[in-house]
Amino acid sequence: MRDMQSFGQNIWTVSGDDVRMYAVLPFTTRMTVVRLESGGVWLHSPVRPTPECQRAVDLLGPVEHLVAPNKIHSLGITPWKALYPSARVWASPAFNKRHPDIAVDTLLTNDIEAPWSGEIDHCVIDGHAVLDEVWFLHKASKTLIVTDLIQKHEAAGESWLWRGVKGMAGVLGEDGGVPLDIKLSVRNKVAMRRGIETVLAWDFDNLIVAHGHCLQGGAKEDVRRAFDWITDA
Repeated sequence: MRDMQSFGQNIWTVSGDDVRMYAVLPFTTRMTVVRLESGGVWLHSPVRPTPECQRAVDLLGPVEHLVAPNKIHSLGITPWKALYPSARVWASPAFNKRHPDIAVDTLLTNDIEAPWSGEIDHCVIDGHAVLDEVWFLHKASKTLIVTDLIQKHEAAGESWLWRGVKGMAGVLGEDGGVPLDIKLSVRNKVAMRRGIETVLAWDFDNLIVAHGHCLQGGAKEDVRRAFDWITDA
């Protein structure tokens, strides 16, 4: 696990362990950390904690919220909850269908008013056959926080095989976007378009993704480009 990196006003990222999707495809992981005006800490897609990471987070304030933004990103929820039993667990609408053993306090539907809503907006990006994902806007830093629906995997350090696979999937490097398998498994383009258009109306300029390159500046045009196959359809 690498050091905590500042991304803007009261927002940081932490890289976690590499994982393998479908037990084969290598993925890097990333957690987003926000210090709220209350002094509490909000963790998005928590990676597995290490003592060093825990100490860095503790310096910011008490962990109050653990966010599972889709039903795949579950690895860090239970260990962080064990460290901070009073932290509230928030999860995507279908999270417990995959993880019935993980206790969730609140499901993040679009009509939920969260205690951090004044600082962080959220929107469920619906319409995929399998993956329900919640996107977030950290207003102070104008940062959009995305999990799996946009991926920009680093080419450096990848084998030629995985560079080729990720290139064909449309998720390699800074020009990456929506994975091909996700594009091919959308069941309701109208619902997905509605969510993307809601997000594109937000005021953001930066982008944090869980897998690969993040953007400082130009993020709205990048997201619009990534989803032009939905918005222009």
